[in-house]
Formats: sequence, structure tokens, C-alpha cells
Amino acid sequence: PQTVAYGLTDSPAGQAAWILEKFHAWTDCNGHPENALDRDELLDNVMLYWLPGTAASSARLYWESFRTPPMDPVQVPVGCSIFPKEIFRTSQRWAEKRFGELLHWNELEKGGHFAAFEQPETYVDEIRTCFRSLRK
Repeated sequence: PQTVAYGLTDSPAGQAAWILEKFHAWTDCNGHPENALDRDELLDNVMLYWLPGTAASSARLYWESFRTPPMDPVQVPVGCSIFPKEIFRTSQRWAEKRFGELLHWNELEKGGHFAAFEQPETYVDEIRTCFRSLRK
């Protein structure tokens, strides 16, 4: 992650290319990021990393997260909304083993890794549906 971090923090064009490639690969965009988000939204996102210089820490998060997956069971309430273009799609069977209190499971028709950004209404509906059962 450090090698890529130097390139991302040194060049605004490099930063933009890196992020746009992720939107291309990780959104439900049918081959073009502007099918999921408009140019202003894409540029806003690039600037959120460029201006504070957070490229290195964001790249490191992915490296740390995927290096050694945690295997301890999770014992707090969990909901899973599975978007079709997510980077890693877990199975319901795996989630039921890993999460002791799986409250919600839903496989959606549209969306990707940036679901809250791509499909904000659907994302909010999923959160509300999941945690509504905790209010009872």
C-alpha cells in the first residue's frame, strides 16, 4: 500500500485515475462510472481524498482489511445488504455462521461497493429495515 500511496499523494491526475478506476470496477455502472454517478459527484469524491492528502491511509485500510480476515464470531446484531457489484460477495450460509445474530439479509438488484453513494435511497431503506426489528 505504501508504494501506491506515494503516487496517489504526489499527483492529482494519478489520484483521479486511481479513484475513477475503482468507480469503474466497483460500481454497477455498465462499463462507465457516469452511469452510476455524475461528474460532479466523481470529482467531489476525488477531492475528498486529494485535499486532505488521505490517499495513503485509504489504501492502507484495504491492505489491512484483506490481509488476514478475522475469524472470531461476531455476537452483535448484524444486517447484510448484498449489492451485485460489491467487491466481495459473501454467501448467506457464511454470514449465518460468522454472525451470531443475523437480523437482516437481502440481495439487491442494483448497486456496488459504493452503495450509499450510488443507491442512497435503497441504502437508507436497507438500514431502516434491518434495525427496525431492534425497536420492537
